[in-house]
Amino acid sequence: IAVFAAAVGDWRPAEARDGKIKKDGAAVPPLALVENPDVLATIARRSEGRPPLVVGFAAETDTVLENAHRKLAKKGCDLLVANDVSPAGGVMGGSDNTVHLVSRDGGVETWPKLDKDEVGRRLVARFAELLALRNGAGSGR
Repeated sequence: IAVFAAAVGDWRPAEARDGKIKKDGAAVPPLALVENPDVLATIARRSEGRPPLVVGFAAETDTVLENAHRKLAKKGCDLLVANDVSPAGGVMGGSDNTVHLVSRDGGVETWPKLDKDEVGRRLVARFAELLALRNGAGSGR
């Protein structure tokens, strides 16, 4: 199983520096950025050596499910765990979360608001269940 709970970072500086960029009273130095490789999409689209289950996460601030379906299709993963991280959702810095599991077949399973630890436990159980189903072992429970 490959679980990509957070992106490495979408962008990085085009040029690396060995040391700190110090203030010298001059203008702010320009910062050119380049796009990082998409690790999730790279692993999910492998023809050889692809894990049997590839799971991505999507932290969205609006149109959560629409963006999640789009991201799942773009990345090629098997399952996408999406949540609303807008300020109104209270997820960032809070102890609860509501997640939506979006599957490759277009299905969506929305969980009720749960403690984040419980979300984690349920996700691990679901991943094990999906892996068991892929391996022909029944429900995995």
